[in-house]
Amino acid sequence: MDYSPLRTALADVVAIPVTPYDAQGAVDRTAYRALLRRLLDGGVKAVTPNGNTGEFYALTLEERRLVTELTVEEAAGRAAVLVGVGHDAATAVEAARHARAAGADMVMVHQPVHPYVAQDGWIDYHRTIAEAVPGLGVVPYLRNPLIEGAAIARLGEECPNVIGVKYAVQDATRFAAVARDAGLDRFVWVAGLAELYAPSYWAVGATGFTSGLVNVAPNVSLDMLGALRAGDYPGAMKVWEQIRRFEDLRAERQSANNVTVVKEALAAMGLCRRDVRAPSKPLPEPRRAEVAAIVEGWSV
Repeated sequence: MDYSPLRTALADVVAIPVTPYDAQGAVDRTAYRALLRRLLDGGVKAVTPNGNTGEFYALTLEERRLVTELTVEEAAGRAAVLVGVGHDAATAVEAARHARAAGADMVMVHQPVHPYVAQDGWIDYHRTIAEAVPGLGVVPYLRNPLIEGAAIARLGEECPNVIGVKYAVQDATRFAAVARDAGLDRFVWVAGLAELYAPSYWAVGATGFTSGLVNVAPNVSLDMLGALRAGDYPGAMKVWEQIRRFEDLRAERQSANNVTVVKEALAAMGLCRRDVRAPSKPLPEPRRAEVAAIVEGWSV
């Protein structure tokens, strides 16, 4: 199978849409479709329903399936759909097969949350999922700094549909080494820590980055992408400075407000409710005003 179109889609801004809720706490289908259309109209070429910014771990099985189906329907070929799957291997396989049946292009395999992860076990987990959906591209989401490049290389040798890696370890030097040990050209390397880490990761091999901020300001994320592609690091860092406070708010207390800040910004713009599910929590009033002021300054 020719995976080059999917590889191209990953070498871009990979948007992680939020999952909006209605007044009764259910997934707001109308708001979700509108947010997706805004991303697509803004030029986004890859979307990841059921990502962490989409509150993957707070959604029920039925809700995850619903979000997958809505995303495929709304994308309608305008962007590649990369569905987040995870939990135990059997559940992840079932979700990947559902994504394939719904018409998705790829699956992103969330980091295993099991407290005991062996290198060979990590390979086995991802192989089980990849072999179950040979027609889909597969992208492991790697947050564990102990997983070595050799393990990723072995997975790639055994599973040709593993085409990219979303790398989210806060260490650009480690990323550079892992990517080269695994195969810099074998995989598409996606900077999984979004815009603040994108310039440093790009400098050592990443060709795409994930984004939650893109929900709020697609033009800002795409401005950074354009600068990085052009090798214009001063231009990329100008965007970096523009978004720094917003992303710092998301990252506080081990990213406790990662989703909350994005939804607060969208609420300030009248695009969806600010509601998040536990263990996340809405922002206190002073922070709400700060987020609204930041977004106003972006002219989105």
